[in-house]
Amino acid sequence: MELFHKMISSALNIAVKQISSTLSLLNDGATIPFISRYRKEATGGLDEVQIGNIKEQYDKLCDLNKRKETILSTIEEQGKLTPELKSRIEACWDSTELEDIYLPYKPKRKTRAEVARQKGLEPLATLLMLQRENNLSARAEAFVKGDVKDADDALKGARDIIAEQVNEDERARNQVRNLFGRQAIISAKVVKGKEEEAAKYQDYFDFSEPLKKCTSHRLLAIRRGEAEGLLKVSISPDDEECTERLERLYVRSNNECGTQVAEAVKDGYKRLLKPSIETEFSASSKEAADQEAIRVFAENLRQLLLAAPLGQKRVLGLDPGYRTGCKLVCLDAQGNLLHNEAIYPHPPQNEKLMAAKKVTKLVEAYDIQAIAIGNGTASRETEAFITSLRFDREVQVFVVSENGASIYSASKIARDEFPEYDVTVRGAVSIGRRLMDPLAELVKIDPKSIGVGQYQHDVDQGKLKKSLDQTVENCVNSVGVNLNTASTHLLTYISGLGPQLAQNIVNYRAENGAFSSRKQLLKVPRMGAKAFEQCAGFLRIPKADNPLDNSAVHPESYHIVEQMAKDLQCTVEELIKSKELRAKIKLEKYVTPTVGMPTLNDIMQELEKPGRDPRSTIQVFEFDKNVKSIADLQEGMILPGIVTNITNFGCFVDVGIKENGLVHISQLADKFISDPTEIVSIHQHVMVRVDSVDMGRKRVQLSMKGIDQKLN
Repeated sequence: MELFHKMISSALNIAVKQISSTLSLLNDGATIPFISRYRKEATGGLDEVQIGNIKEQYDKLCDLNKRKETILSTIEEQGKLTPELKSRIEACWDSTELEDIYLPYKPKRKTRAEVARQKGLEPLATLLMLQRENNLSARAEAFVKGDVKDADDALKGARDIIAEQVNEDERARNQVRNLFGRQAIISAKVVKGKEEEAAKYQDYFDFSEPLKKCTSHRLLAIRRGEAEGLLKVSISPDDEECTERLERLYVRSNNECGTQVAEAVKDGYKRLLKPSIETEFSASSKEAADQEAIRVFAENLRQLLLAAPLGQKRVLGLDPGYRTGCKLVCLDAQGNLLHNEAIYPHPPQNEKLMAAKKVTKLVEAYDIQAIAIGNGTASRETEAFITSLRFDREVQVFVVSENGASIYSASKIARDEFPEYDVTVRGAVSIGRRLMDPLAELVKIDPKSIGVGQYQHDVDQGKLKKSLDQTVENCVNSVGVNLNTASTHLLTYISGLGPQLAQNIVNYRAENGAFSSRKQLLKVPRMGAKAFEQCAGFLRIPKADNPLDNSAVHPESYHIVEQMAKDLQCTVEELIKSKELRAKIKLEKYVTPTVGMPTLNDIMQELEKPGRDPRSTIQVFEFDKNVKSIADLQEGMILPGIVTNITNFGCFVDVGIKENGLVHISQLADKFISDPTEIVSIHQHVMVRVDSVDMGRKRVQLSMKGIDQKLN
């Protein structure tokens, strides 16, 4: 275990003590959000990402250790485990090297070399490798017996044995591996006869590029085309150089034996070694591309989940449409559905007057403070219709992304929540709630359906799910949730809870009414001390008897705040309200062996703004009123837009038409940037210039270079 700690420390450049403490907490059942927020003294202030990296490295080492045990056991069963081999395997912590060591002992299906060995040709292969025999024909004749037809057949079998030995030789594999690493080219060609079907991959019909320069998005696109049977893909170094290098390793004589060995080396490279290393590089390059795509997706998701909320306001949610009408719902400040109906202000019905009367009446009747309009079909026309109306109060109008709303409306979560309503009503509710609290609503949807990924269906699904689940968990816990209004689904992501405890909390709330204190959580069935410790600090109770119950101060630290108040001869409530009183606190006085300055500083921040929301304030946005379709775009136009998705090659921007435009990474700023997130974030309001419009392919190229970003 100590060895693991040292190895992780070296890999991540984090002190061994921090690694040991973090792993101890994780092994004790603590979650990443809890450790990063409430155990800063133990970890030295490591954040969620660092703690996640430690866990990932530790899990990899554990898996590698299990693999070593399997390898040792397999070789031992064969009776081939020498003390030297055992020591080498036990000392090896590189998975590639480990598999190379194991390869000669790995049980395999019947190979050509194995068939040759069964024919008794291994001594002939050994003879060839010595390269000293000058009368090879005569020596080969001695092996013509049984299944060996003639001398040529004997030599062929011996070459098969040598070819396999070359493939299993670590020196040979490393030689070829090094050449692959330095000079491998990835090539793609369209499968003959599938040109039309593969039109979307036309950039890769005759493509080649050094593998080490192939970007994540290009590699994933190529691999998707290959998986669909439309592209033929290969990874290859300079074959001639590879065989020359291998020959230098094995061919030591300029005689007939040397010629036979050279032939065996070429065959071993072409038939065994090259395909093996190509598979290895294909897997490692795909893994690296997956990792980058997952990183981009997780960052986009984080930004989306932490988007600015409107807060607890009464909202009219509106899912726009033409023929089927616009579905609208009225929600109270907690997001409960009060009323729903449909209006038909657009063609073919054109019932504008009736629709206007309905909307203004509903705004008045339900005291609506804001209107959320989905950004799908008929969104711009609906926005224009709504903003043309005159209400009896100020009503803010927002256009909300409806990506994934249809997935939610047909889900079990939505059916359980609104069993008596159809999918259209549920979709409108989701749009309205997204405006009020994007985080609380979006956690109900599979992140892959939210529309901020890059080739999300092509990457390793297990790793993607793990990364996105951790992102959601980190976001939910960084914001905290209202214990008395949070849905079961939202509570599931709170540190230490999970589906069963989350449901138990909601059931307890339904049976006993709202929670008045965090202590009451201990009455919830199956809520033990450990689960309480993990979750309590992330659950808020507005208007609780103890004001600290609506803050991120953990119950384990309440006594510290109470002592501070006692020392200042005031109540905790007075301490929270008075900046002057807090200024008198000498934090050093409250340091103990278990409570240090990091915790005390966090407590002071919370006392300043109890239950503060780390998210920014929402802003109203307006598209250019003259642009409603791609046909309205002209080169050179400067337009307001909203960033909807970020990839490593740029970002996509909604300028108010169906097609999102692309701002290539080279067009994001007047300086060189390597990562689009240096400049833009999801839902950021930007100004863009239309650089080109391809009506045929429905593609819009945009630029932000040289434009004053006054909307930022």
